[in-house]
Amino acid sequence: MSNEQLAELTQPQRDRLAFVELRVRFIGEIRRQDLVSRFGIQSAAASRDLALYKDLSPGNIDYDSKGKSYILGPDFHPVFDFPPERVLSWLTQGFGDGEPMRLKAWVASESPSRLTHPDLDVLASVTRAIHQECPLGIEYHSISSGRTQREIVPFALIDNGLRWHVRAFDRKSQEFRDFVITRIRHPVVLKGQLVASHEMSDQDIQWTRIVELELVPHPDQPRPEITEMDYGIRNGVLRMKLRAATAGYLLRKWSVDCSPDHSLRGHEYRLWLNDPLAIYGVKNAVLAPGYRSPDQQRIDADAAE
Repeated sequence: MSNEQLAELTQPQRDRLAFVELRVRFIGEIRRQDLVSRFGIQSAAASRDLALYKDLSPGNIDYDSKGKSYILGPDFHPVFDFPPERVLSWLTQGFGDGEPMRLKAWVASESPSRLTHPDLDVLASVTRAIHQECPLGIEYHSISSGRTQREIVPFALIDNGLRWHVRAFDRKSQEFRDFVITRIRHPVVLKGQLVASHEMSDQDIQWTRIVELELVPHPDQPRPEITEMDYGIRNGVLRMKLRAATAGYLLRKWSVDCSPDHSLRGHEYRLWLNDPLAIYGVKNAVLAPGYRSPDQQRIDADAAE
């Protein structure tokens, strides 16, 4: 589809075609009812939109008569140039799926960029595997083991503030782990492969476990009342509930002092984890600034004697 062809369409038509592409590319399928529900149009109009997209972009979608849906075609080439942040907003928050045209800002603003954005073709394979509940074959690059071939069973995206991870069961290590999406190469959705019960998200203890954190203004920092204003703290304590699999990321992102004796120094440590035992057994607690497990504290105490 050329820019001239797109320009001849109305804005509502372009928005609907952009939605078709998002659904097929990142979810793997779309039905007429998806367009009807999203845009409040009639079923006949949805059929025309799907036919128009197929005519203007041959090879992008195919009709699956068995599933009665349109699926990703074998020769897919994106028509719309979606910025990664908008795709991720749509995937994780459910909005921003209109045509990616440049809009005028109402007020001047600046925000820091992420470390990097994931490649959208890689992200699309990951999200299709999540939606279709099937394994994903990947080439993965890690600091510890270099390049390896793996099969993972992904089920959720995780934002750690700097980069995006996918939470998945790793068939190589037989563990649930987080994989940095920018380190994934050559993903292949393994449709038709069965997923075992022990590979499903409800068997991931770190994902299903909910930890309750109590964050307080750092005892050794001045003006705790300002910290309470900055972090929306009421009655001296900010209480949070989150998955164990994400706890370490948040505590690091917020620079929370997790040492048992609030011993970290530095202006960035505005908060202290009031009860470090709350993250005992959390695997990514190693990311929490200053955290030492009770076992490590005993070892340190014995070494000091």
